[in-house]
Amino acid sequence: MVRHYEALGLLPEVARTDSGYRQYTTNDVHTLRFIRRCRDLGFSIEEIRQLLALWRDKLRASAQVKHIAQAHIHQLNERIAAMQAMQRSLQTLVSCCKGDERPDCPILDDLGSPL
Repeated sequence: MVRHYEALGLLPEVARTDSGYRQYTTNDVHTLRFIRRCRDLGFSIEEIRQLLALWRDKLRASAQVKHIAQAHIHQLNERIAAMQAMQRSLQTLVSCCKGDERPDCPILDDLGSPL
């Protein structure tokens, strides 16, 4: 992932030894931890890029950071609602299926039905 982050410009290219091993500075490690925490919270690469720029800018307005976080919360809520709707639909289908030895299956019937 480190090479990927370098390629995306999230992490500056790090110094290498003569034998080609990367040499990370304390700042590089701190940046990698920041990126990892952002990824753990589900931020997109573009959002991480914006957050990194704000993190590095000591004159930033915290309102900008809050706006990005609030927009992300909104996206998460939409995804959660969509997943809950999928769960309810699937639970309904499962409750209609007898799950016995017969071949008829309302789950497969629904999956195969035209939209």
